[in-house]
Amino acid sequence: MPQEYLKESASQTAGPFLHIGMYPSAAGLPIRTQEKPNVVASPSIEGERIRIEGYIYDGGGNLVTDAQIELWQANSHGKYNHPEDNQDKPLNPDFKGWGRAVTDFETGLYWFETIKPGSVPGPGAQPMAPHVSLWICARGINIGLHTRMYFSDEEQANAGDPILNAVEKGPRQQALVGQRSSGDGLVTYRFNIYLQGENETPFFDI
Repeated sequence: MPQEYLKESASQTAGPFLHIGMYPSAAGLPIRTQEKPNVVASPSIEGERIRIEGYIYDGGGNLVTDAQIELWQANSHGKYNHPEDNQDKPLNPDFKGWGRAVTDFETGLYWFETIKPGSVPGPGAQPMAPHVSLWICARGINIGLHTRMYFSDEEQANAGDPILNAVEKGPRQQALVGQRSSGDGLVTYRFNIYLQGENETPFFDI
């Protein structure tokens, strides 16, 4: 009797209804409206308060207005709120270092309010420049995309970062650097993400 194998099921992307389960207030549902997952740090959290914002573009240069983006980061001392981070650095248990945002359905803008992270150890305990890790999920994406945002005012640290230096120097490397500006009393870093095309953001295979 010939052996039978299950057929591979069709691939499926995350949308267009991911907001219903992941960010219901954005979908207009009257549940969990008190949650603001894109506000990562409360006023009591130590560190320089910053805003990270930007737009996500598809391969045709069009705004993606229904994407979700998650953020992971260390605290201002360079320590993650994770049991595997055994560094002897201060840890505030109220700072989880995680956030979730969605692009605005009309404008396409996403944003986070958080604190600027400190340097963390990288491969071989070599210091890495301050950065946040980002994960993007949207229609047309079968597997979430991972990338990083470094800070434009950390030039010296960026120059020695082992991960950033693994990326081709020039526009590709600069595509991972958020550009600092200030206004209304809040430091803002603009970080646009390009899913495909000539300006494609470098993504990490992890």
